[in-house]
Amino acid sequence: MKELIIELRIAIISTMALAVILCGIYPAFVWVVAQGLFPREANGSLIRERGTVIGSSLLAQGFTGERYFHPRPSAAGQGYDATSSGGSNLGPISQKLIDIVKQRVADYRKENGLSPDAPVPADAVTTSASGLDPHISAQNALLQARRVGHARGMSDEGIRKRIEEHTEGRTLWIFGEPRVNVPQLNLALDGRR
Repeated sequence: MKELIIELRIAIISTMALAVILCGIYPAFVWVVAQGLFPREANGSLIRERGTVIGSSLLAQGFTGERYFHPRPSAAGQGYDATSSGGSNLGPISQKLIDIVKQRVADYRKENGLSPDAPVPADAVTTSASGLDPHISAQNALLQARRVGHARGMSDEGIRKRIEEHTEGRTLWIFGEPRVNVPQLNLALDGRR
């Protein structure tokens, strides 16, 4: 019985010590470092306008209309709902997914004035894993450029320059592909950034 009490005492002390370290000290340390070195990122990369939060550069928003670049489609809730983040869970051989993508391809070509057989970037017609990805490929942005430029009365060169200004390179120069942050680009086109 004495050994059981000793073992229980060790287990309780270990549990309490780990709880203090892992649930208190470690999170506090990470918070302090993040606030000190990366305060903007640690607080959600919020986009503010006149003191009001209007979005985050880390989350897509459902921009619609001819004047705006459109983000990737979203399967998150009713679209771009951060509380329902997630993909559709439809597999590559799902007939439902195939039909959805075919319709999106046709809609994308029509919306952007492309020929019926023009190639369409995958990110223009498929959702990201989270459904909230704010980025599109540079190719996707360039295919939307004519529509957006025409609606805004901008030259092809002017709209391409804006795309280039908001194109982010590969992560650590080797991972991923160049990408365009849609919320930042649309706000810049509106003269709000």
